[in-house]
Amino acid sequence: MAKRRISQKTISEIGITRINRLLDLSVEAVRQGRNDRARRYVGLARRIGMKTRTTMPKDRKYCKECFLPMVPGVNCTVRLTGHRVSMKCTECGAVGRTPYLKEQRT
Repeated sequence: MAKRRISQKTISEIGITRINRLLDLSVEAVRQGRNDRARRYVGLARRIGMKTRTTMPKDRKYCKECFLPMVPGVNCTVRLTGHRVSMKCTECGAVGRTPYLKEQRT
């Protein structure tokens, strides 16, 4: 018997839905204080992304050092400095910066 081939488009769609679900669960786990579980969910989402060759969603932020989802007011501080948004993780102290120059010009 021959195996049925699944298209790359179908694989990436399945991967994206599973990644989004895992990231939703990780945010809920952070709000409940279950940081170990939240790290596990983000790690699984990253591995699914690598396996299915899909990128992580840009609107979902997580710490690049400790893989904890960034939830402002719960486990990170957000500051506007110059032309950047600085998000500092309170668990490991890592700082992530993203530009917001386009928003200032309008």
